[in-house]
Parts: sequence; structure tokens; C-alpha cells
Amino acid sequence: MHSAGTPTAPGTGVTPRSRGHSDRHGYDRLAAPDRPARRAPICANAIHGRPRPIAWRDTCATGDGRRATGDGRRATGDGRRATGDGRRATGEPPAVLFAARSQNALHRLLDTLPVFAGDDRLRRWFTLVPGSDFSLDALDAIERAGGRTLPWSRATARSFALVLAAGPKGDLQALRGPRVLLPHGAGFSKSIPGEGTDDSASGLDPAHLLLPDGTLLADLYAFAHPGQVSRLAALGPAVAARAKVVGDPLLERFLDADSTDRRHRYRAALRTGSRRLIVLLSTWGPESLLRRRPSLPADLAAVLPHDEYQLALVVHPNERVRLGTRDLEEHLEPARRAGLILPAAYEEWASVAVAADLLVSDHGSAALYAAALDRPLLAAYDGGAELLPGSPMATLLDRVPRLGTDPAAAPRTVAEALRGHRPGSVRPLTDTVFAEHGNGLERLREELYALLGLEPPALPAGPRPLPDPAPAPTAPSAFAVRVRHDADGVIHVTRHPAHLVPPPRPAGHLTSSPQPVHHLAAETDRAGARDTQGAALLHRRADGPGPAHGDAIVRTADAWTRRTLAEHPGGRRTAAVAVSATHCLLRTRTGPLLSARIEPCPVPEGLVYADPAAVLSAVHAALLAAGDGPAPETLVCAIGDRRFPVRLSPATPDEADLPV
Repeated sequence: MHSAGTPTAPGTGVTPRSRGHSDRHGYDRLAAPDRPARRAPICANAIHGRPRPIAWRDTCATGDGRRATGDGRRATGDGRRATGDGRRATGEPPAVLFAARSQNALHRLLDTLPVFAGDDRLRRWFTLVPGSDFSLDALDAIERAGGRTLPWSRATARSFALVLAAGPKGDLQALRGPRVLLPHGAGFSKSIPGEGTDDSASGLDPAHLLLPDGTLLADLYAFAHPGQVSRLAALGPAVAARAKVVGDPLLERFLDADSTDRRHRYRAALRTGSRRLIVLLSTWGPESLLRRRPSLPADLAAVLPHDEYQLALVVHPNERVRLGTRDLEEHLEPARRAGLILPAAYEEWASVAVAADLLVSDHGSAALYAAALDRPLLAAYDGGAELLPGSPMATLLDRVPRLGTDPAAAPRTVAEALRGHRPGSVRPLTDTVFAEHGNGLERLREELYALLGLEPPALPAGPRPLPDPAPAPTAPSAFAVRVRHDADGVIHVTRHPAHLVPPPRPAGHLTSSPQPVHHLAAETDRAGARDTQGAALLHRRADGPGPAHGDAIVRTADAWTRRTLAEHPGGRRTAAVAVSATHCLLRTRTGPLLSARIEPCPVPEGLVYADPAAVLSAVHAALLAAGDGPAPETLVCAIGDRRFPVRLSPATPDEADLPV
């Protein structure tokens, strides 16, 4: 990215990397270039005898019928002269400045970019507004977004055709040009103690919306719902006159993604399968979920069956900045080893929320977007000074079930919330938060282009699709497996990550133990030695046939199972290879190589395929129950409420020779 006014390296057209001479917060840090600068053509009008470079779309000698006015301002082509607020005749196109004070504010501004999509009349600049504890990461976020930066000192030294900010905090009055304030969240439900006026909603505080002399900070106050304008009107008619309802650009992205096929796409990217995706939402600050219940992700991963539930945690950008990436990941390491998804703070978290089956939220406003899609919610806020009584989030948290603090009760609470959800019961709780559904970007475009004094682009403004989320970087390599045999012969299998399951309690312990662990199952090429040495089921997933190089040995299923059992002597162990989702090969220490064929479970939407490793635990339990007798020819493995029939038979020579 280039910063305005930065010299280029001779003969290259590339802005050199510069650290600048900034204050200690780095507000004037210049971004490194990401592309060569385009060479400007030369205009015949000379300045002091030298050829003058033409800036982009300069009208000097362009042949487009518009002449310079002779006073330094360029004619606009429609009879209007440039105003000096950024629509100048200096050879520069009108400049729009996005002024961000934090990562979260930047993300809000990025969601407005489709309003200007396709308009080559405008230049877009980003600057970092000083004064926030979370500002430095905002500058990095601007760079990741590919925006061109202006240091604060230069942004305040020039004029702009339009200045957009998400939230009123910071020295925004120093920026020259029509100012537009967008909300930095949804619902205006929080009051931050020690910031502004007591009991005023952050974002609607008169201490920030008005300048000290009582004049208006912004030319346009953009809101998502008429009720928010009514709350603002209490500050005075002049403020309300500049307030407009334009909807919520982020909501537009949620609504655009809320289709069955898009949701399935996100779930496939997350490798959710038939599991229920439970998403935890944590805002920032001392009352946030992550501060008050720091062990909740690991606690839920320990008690929710792995084959029935998938967990994700959305962390507010400010909290990410406070902890730092490394500390955050280390803090969450037990849950991450269990497969916790930690989506990125921009865009990806929204994709995960769209894919969710249920969300657990503190008092942060992210839950309102999920509620607008009618997703089931559980409240996990323990009260405090930040949530305003009667606010949209307070109302939402009062109306939805609550997740208690006892981890052992969580499976029942989650299951009841999913089972008890009534379609259409949650969405109405956001009726006082969002308006202009599906039309928000068009409304915002109308207002912004009116301030610019330009005709909007002809093509409609539409939300940009949310990206495919990334799956969890790791999955458990060892499981503690609980097994229950039904009277009708069905074998119920429940797996939990082995590292989160406490050791058995000694006899006579005062606290009752959960159902005892039947066996440990370990994936041999991923699990550590401690887990493989203690595992009764040792398995791996077949790599499939591949080219052999030189004298490389292609291991067969027969040879691998024999070798694995030989390397792990003692105990009644089973060694198994998952060839595919429907086929496994396995043997016990004393038995022959067996072939297990797994049938999918039919559901109204199609077929559900089990994780073959989970089914192998049921087969292992059946072989143990058979003792020295023959292996059963059939069995049924139950995972949650789904049934998967299994057929066992001696492996054929071709199956025995399958490469692993």
C-alpha cells in the first residue's frame, strides 16, 4: 500500500518502505508498498518550465470536453465547480477517507465498500484515528485489507469529499470534509464504565456525538433502525435532522448468506458433517464470556460428545489485541486440541455464525445478527454494569434459555435448547434493531452520494459474499470411548477427546463418576506414545495407493495390523485401518483379518456417513464381548440418535493386500 506524498525510489516507481518518525503509538507509520506505482502521463502545461505529470483522470488536455477553470479548481463537467472539500481541481479525483480507531471499526467500514463498487471517480484512503488501546492492530488490519493508508498527520492536513467513521470516539473533528458516523455495533446495548456519560449507550453518548461547544460532529448519523433515531432525537432536533435510517451493511451480508446451499457450503468447509455446530460468542472487556468463563470452551469440549457436536469460539477483535495471538492460542490450547474452531475476526466469524446450529452469547451485539437469522441462542452473561436494562441485548438475553455454570449440565441444556427451538421465535427479538432488510446498501449509497454531490453508479449495490471458513487446524488423535450395549444388541458409542477426560476416581470418592471409559482409541500416526501405549484400539486412515519411489515398501492392511499389534504387546487390542467411510479392515491379537462394511444412516435430507473410527470402537467392543467365540456377522453402532449397520466377514486376499 502507498501513502500519499511518499517519494518513490528513483527509476522504479515503487514507494520505499519507511518507518517514518512517529509518536510512540505509531500513528504515522507508513505502510510498505504492495505494488509499483503507475506512471503518470505528462501534460503539455508546464509548471516553471517543467512538464507537469497528470494525476489520474486529470482534465488537462484530456480531450474530454472539460477545461480547468483557471483558479486551480477543476470544472466538474456539469456546471458545478469543485468545493474545496476534496472534490478539487488539482488533478485528483474526489477522495473518500475511511477513519478507523480499532479493528472492529475498520471491519464495519470495510462492509460499506460495496456502496462505492465500480466507481472509478473516487479514491479510497484509510487512516488510523489515534487514542484507542486497540489501534495498532487496526493498522495491521488495514494493511491486510489492501487499503492505501494516510498517516494521521497528513489526513488532518487535507480535505476529503467524504469521511466515514464507525463510532464517534477519537479526534474526528480534526478531519476536514463531510463526516458520516456509522454504528460500530448493533443495538446500542452497552455502556462502558469510565467512558463518556454514565448510563449512555456507547455510540449514542452525547459526550461523543456533539463537540464540546454543542455543535454537531457529523453531517450524517447513519442508523440501522428508526428506534435508534428516536433515541438520538433526545439530544435535540438538529441532531435528529441529520440522522438517517440506512440499515446495517453487516446484516446484509448475513441475510445474503442465509440460504440452505450456502450454509451447507460453509459447514462442508468446516467439516461439520452431521454434527451440531455450537458457536460461542465473546465480546471484550471484564464482563465478557472469555474473561468470566475462560475454561468454557474446554469444559464444553470435554462434556459434549465429539461425534455429535462441533465447537467454535468467536473472539472480539479488542480481546484478541489485549491477549495477543500467541497468548490467546495458548490459553485455548486444550480446546483447540479437541477441534475448537477459532475463526478470524473479520468476515470468517460471520460465516461460522451462519453455519451454526446454536450460539452461546454474552452481552455482545454479535448475537443479534444470529438472532436475525432465527438461530437458537443460549445466554451466558452473568450480569454487570455494562448491559443497559431494556436494551435490545438485555431483552434478547432475558427471552432465551440460559447456560448455567455447571459443565456437567451443559449437554442436557444444549440438547433442550436445540429441541425446544420454535422456528420464528427468535427473529422478532431483533425487530427493534434492524430495518431496511435487503435494502441497506442501496439506502446507504443514496445518502453518501448525496453528500458527495455525485450520481451513484448505475449497477445496484449488493453485499459481498462471506468467505468459506477454514476448518479447525487439528482434530483429536486419541479418544476416551464409552460404550453401552442395548438389550436389542445396539452398541452405543460416545467419544470424548482423551486429553480432556479426567482419570478414574478412586473407590469411595465422594463425587459420583460419569459412565466409566470402556477403552482408549488412538490414531497411531498422529497420537503420542503415551496414548498409543494405553490404547486398546489402534487405528489409522489409509492413505490410498501412491507411487513407490526407489525401494519404498507399500504397506498392506494385513502387514500393518500384524506389525502394530506386535509393537504393542499385552492386552486385548484391536488394530484397524479405515479404508474409506464405509470400509474398514481390522484384527485382534488372536483372530483373523476381518472386513467391516458400514452402511450410512438414511435421513430426510439424504444419507449420513459415520466417522469409521467411531464405528471401529463399536466393533472392538463387540469382539471383546464375543471373547474366544466367533465374531458377530452383523452389529448396529449407535452414535447419538443415528444407527449405522455393520457387516463383518473374513477379509479377502485382495482386501488384505490393500495399501495403507
